[in-house]
This record gives sequence, C-alpha cells and structure tokens, in this order.
Amino acid sequence: MASFDPPSTLKPAQVAVAMIEHGVAKHRTRADVMFFKAVAAGVMLSFGGLLSEVVGGGSGGINESNPGLVKFLSGAVFPVGLIMIVLQGQELLTSNMMVYPMACIKGAVPWWGLPYNWIIVTFGNLCGSLFFATVLTKYTGIISTPPYDEYAVTFALHKAAQPAWHEIFLRGIGCNWLVCVAVWQAAGARETLSKIVALWIPIMIFVTCGYDHVVANMFSVPLGILFGADLTVAQYIRKSLIAAYLGNIVGALLVALPALYFFAPDYKPAGALQEAEEGEAMNGGPAAVGRSNSERSSNDKRGTAVYEVDSKRSE
Repeated sequence: MASFDPPSTLKPAQVAVAMIEHGVAKHRTRADVMFFKAVAAGVMLSFGGLLSEVVGGGSGGINESNPGLVKFLSGAVFPVGLIMIVLQGQELLTSNMMVYPMACIKGAVPWWGLPYNWIIVTFGNLCGSLFFATVLTKYTGIISTPPYDEYAVTFALHKAAQPAWHEIFLRGIGCNWLVCVAVWQAAGARETLSKIVALWIPIMIFVTCGYDHVVANMFSVPLGILFGADLTVAQYIRKSLIAAYLGNIVGALLVALPALYFFAPDYKPAGALQEAEEGEAMNGGPAAVGRSNSERSSNDKRGTAVYEVDSKRSE
C-alpha cells in the first residue's frame, strides 16, 4: 500500500483551531513563566531592530541616491527577531493580541484573562527591550559613533515625534495586520524553513513601509532618547506607545475576527460540547450532529477544546 506524506501546510480551519488552542495554552501558563518569556521576546525582537538600524545607519551613501533600497535592506534583516521568537516559543504582545481574543470569543478562556495576559506580556516585552537598548547597545558602544548614533536619534524622532497621533495609530493597524498574518502563516507551516519564509515576507513588508510595531518601538525610541534625541519619556508614551498599542490591537482583530467567522464558526469548548451532546442524548437526538459531514479537530490529551468544521470550509 502506498503511503502519502501529510500536506506541508495546514488548512485555514486547522490553523484557526490551533490559534484558539494556543490561547488556551497561554491562559494556563504561570505568570512568572509568561513574564520571562516576554522578556526574552523583547530581547530577540531588539536584536532584529539593532540589525536593521545598523544596516540603515551604515548605508548613508546609498540612501542619498536610492532611499527605497535602504528601507528594503533594513526591512529584509529585521524579521530575524520574530523568527527567533516563534521558533523558541516566546511571548510577543502583538501576536497575543490576535490569539487571546480568538480564545475568549469562543469561550475557551475567560475574558478576565485577556487584560491579565496583555499586561504581563507588555511589561515583559518592555523590560527586555529596555535591557537590550541600555546594556547591550548603549553601554557596549557598538553604535556610539557616527553615523550610527545619529541614525538612532533620527529614527526615534521619525517614529515618535514627527508623525501625528492618528498617523501612528493607523500605522499600528497596518503593522500588526501583517505581523498576525505572518504568525498565522507560520502556524500553518509544518517545517522550519517554511515557517521562516512565512514569517519573513510580511515582516519585511511592514518594516520597509514604515508601519509602527509597539514592541519594536520599545527598543528603537528609548535607544534614540539614550543617544540624546529631543524627546521625553512622557512624550514617547503619550504619542507613540499608546497610539501604536491601540493601532496594533485593531490590526490584530482584523486577522482574528475574520478567521473565526470564516474558519471556526462551529468551534465549541470541550465542556460546552459535552453538555450539548448529553442534552441531545437525553432528548433522543444524535450524540453529535453532523459527524458524517465534518471533521473534528481537538486539542491534545488534556481535551481543552473540540471543534467540528464542515469539510468544505477547510478547503
């Protein structure tokens, strides 16, 4: 009998279920573990941010004649940060903005867990970013000479001082729309190289185009302040951090909500489905409606969730 390898990419309905169940796993993670995984994610993303600034700051000659090329080169190297985060299973706020609401909306986790998770991960990402900006960048002196220090200042002002509040907010939407698409695509890939490519393309787009990522800015804006940018911490928080944060939430929901509508309309937590089946059995109905026309995806042996989806929807 011939054997066939499983497809290299999960179907959208399978990815949707995986995202919901990932939210359940996050809810079950201890707060201290979540926090330190978020700290590590802040450091990893800052590695990508530093590399991007080194490429952008060191390409002054090219920038004068071909600024678009320099933006592309900076965008092309930045994704290494998110790639390391995903492959190591760390916690990044912007992807949690997609995953956690999906689990809450479907009743797999309680709504109080959403702000609880976001607050912990926010401060974890911030601590990791500030540590990297201060200890591993400023104090090491690796970009403390022109043109790199000047570029760090200019970049921070470009991110947090020059744009209007609404512009940063809208840039945040575009940014996290792409970031969540990247995380979604990586979740659907079954092997490492495909995950890397799936992550790289959308992240390269958002960095090249200049959209605003709240966690990436936690590194780049404070770094510019450390190098003397005419920008206070209060101005950064009021204008950049809050605007990008809110925009990133909207961008994440633009991926999460359509995904639930398109691919997981019939998802039910294990407890709710069990009660429904017991009620049907008591009333003389079928134990599980539509099993002949659906395929069930479940969580691991812990049984956190059971999902039924029309096979036509999974195409």
